Amino acid sequence: MNEHPASDSVCPPVAGTGDGSVPRAPSDDPGEDEARGEVGVGPWPGPWPEGDHYDTELLAEGDRRNVVDRYRYWRREAIVADLDTRRHPFHVAVENWSHDFNIGSVVRTANAFGCAAVHIVGRRRWNKRGAMVTDRYQHVHHHPDTEALVAWADERGLPLLGVDNLPGAVPLETYPLPREAVLVFGQEGPGLSEEARRVCRDVLSIAQFGSTRSINAGAAAAIAMHSWVRAHVFGQRLPGPVPDTGGAPTPTTAMP
Repeated sequence: MNEHPASDSVCPPVAGTGDGSVPRAPSDDPGEDEARGEVGVGPWPGPWPEGDHYDTELLAEGDRRNVVDRYRYWRREAIVADLDTRRHPFHVAVENWSHDFNIGSVVRTANAFGCAAVHIVGRRRWNKRGAMVTDRYQHVHHHPDTEALVAWADERGLPLLGVDNLPGAVPLETYPLPREAVLVFGQEGPGLSEEARRVCRDVLSIAQFGSTRSINAGAAAAIAMHSWVRAHVFGQRLPGPVPDTGGAPTPTTAMP
C-alpha cells in the first residue's frame, strides 16, 4: 500500500532529485524504485530546518526511505521515539515454528496500524523482506515458546486472543476486542498450535464466503488489526445480534 502524505507534513513544497527532476510516486516494485532512485525526496532545498530530530546526511543527500512525509529527513531514533508516544496498546504475536514467511508482512502491517509491538514465538530468525524495512521502527520481541509469551502477557495483565477459523471460534466481526490485548496468529498452514489454543482467552474467526476454508496468515493479521483500529480509534460500535440476511450468503466458515 502506498504511503499518503500526513496532514502535518514537514517536507519542502517540492524537493527535487538534485538533477532538476521531481520524484514520481513509487511503483509497485520496491526494487524497481530503488534502482531508479525515485523513492522519497531529494536534498532539502534552501536553508536547513532546525531541530535535533533531523539527520544532516539526509538533508544533504535526500531521504529515500519508506516513511510517511511527517518523518522525512528525521533520524531513525527520533522516528522511533515519536512513534513510542503514539503507539496503540494492542500487541500481535506470531508463531514461527516452521520459519513462516508471512511474518515480514505482519510486521509491516503492525507498523502501519501503530501496534505496540510484534512478538515472534518459536524460531528467532524470520524473513524480513516482507517487512519493507519497517522493522527498524517497529518493536519486535522474541519468545522461545508459548509459555514464555504467556508469562510476559500475564505480567502486564494482557489477555491472549487467538485468530483462527476453528470449530467453536467466536466471530471477530461481533467480538468486543479489548483495548489492551495480544492478538495471536498461527503459522501459515497448520494455524494456531494446540498450546496456543489452550492459553488464549478466546479464539476469533474471520467470516469468509468463498470455497476455501482459510486465508493467508498475513491477511488475517491485517484484518484483525484493522478491526481493533475501527473499534478503538474510530469508535465504531459493534452490531447487535446477527440480523436476518434476507437470503444473503452465510459465511462458509460459520461454526456450529
